[in-house]
Amino acid sequence: MADIQDYKCPNCNGAVQFDSSIQKMKCPYCEAEFEIAALMEYQAQQETPGGDAYEWGEAGSGWDQAEADELAANACPSCGAEIIGDKNTAATVCPYCGNTQIVRKRFEGMLKPDYVLPFKVDKKAAKAALENFYRGKKLLPGSFKTQNHIDSIQGIYVPFWLFDARAEARIRYKAEKSKSWSDSANNYTKTDYFSVTRGGTLDFQKIPVDGSAKMDDAYMDAIEPFDYGALTEFQTAYLSGYLAEKYDVDAAESVVRAEARVKETVVREFARTVQGYGKVTAESVSISVKQGSVSYALFPVWMLGTRYKGKDYLFAMNGQTGRLVGELPVDSVRVWKWLGILTAAVGLAVTAIVRIAAILV
Repeated sequence: MADIQDYKCPNCNGAVQFDSSIQKMKCPYCEAEFEIAALMEYQAQQETPGGDAYEWGEAGSGWDQAEADELAANACPSCGAEIIGDKNTAATVCPYCGNTQIVRKRFEGMLKPDYVLPFKVDKKAAKAALENFYRGKKLLPGSFKTQNHIDSIQGIYVPFWLFDARAEARIRYKAEKSKSWSDSANNYTKTDYFSVTRGGTLDFQKIPVDGSAKMDDAYMDAIEPFDYGALTEFQTAYLSGYLAEKYDVDAAESVVRAEARVKETVVREFARTVQGYGKVTAESVSISVKQGSVSYALFPVWMLGTRYKGKDYLFAMNGQTGRLVGELPVDSVRVWKWLGILTAAVGLAVTAIVRIAAILV
């Protein structure tokens, strides 16, 4: 027995039937009407397997012996951070937790970066920016400023994986147009439904994803963007006077975030082309990336990790632009003091209003 082909209503998912009086397909449940060709195309799209497909190449290269001999690894026994410097670097403070006991160990197991973004903001400017960040914070504990060793701020190259891709995408949207009217007896609303398809390609260059599990991704996203105009081929000389973190999230693990950023951008940019409708909903998204490439780079960040009353606080600054992010503690005593002041001020204002009202009466 032959299979019976049924067609589903894009609006309510009911079984759509052919209505000979209008020569169209019509849903008996919501009474939506469809051209036959349009409904068949919609059905074909529904039956086509979806899903995204990404292909990425390998990242990074090995060090030659001469370069490796110029490097030294240092490990923090407190938070586990592993940082790299040149062989003359005396790493005495961990930029993540502020620990001063750094264990020197043999350098090994890290790919050679393809690129580096050199520091542009010097230590003096970084310290001044951090001091300015503290200024005016009325709820900041006074002891935090004195116990927080700003001089220990470290210039560190943070590992980033950079993803290049050409994304081919096809997105199907469900769109609606509604109009309302009334007569003496009733209010009416008519809604037309449309299936809108968009397809095309978008090119992406050097999507940044940090390769550090210890670094909060929100911090690194917050200090973007970096100026790729200054991106240069890596040389060990750039490490002189600075530290470099050893990545602990490899390129294969980082593709999840890269693909999420690709998808988010594609959906946003394609949606801008769907105009003239009251409501638009993406029903299916299919993205394909073939032969995407991955490179490895070091980006400049000024960092200060400090501990206050048993909690770690981390500050990160873009070493090119000076954009600074960080979390500050709050003095609970000062909070209650300011609440008292505000409450008193509100009380006085209410009293004044009552007195004015009494005078007017």
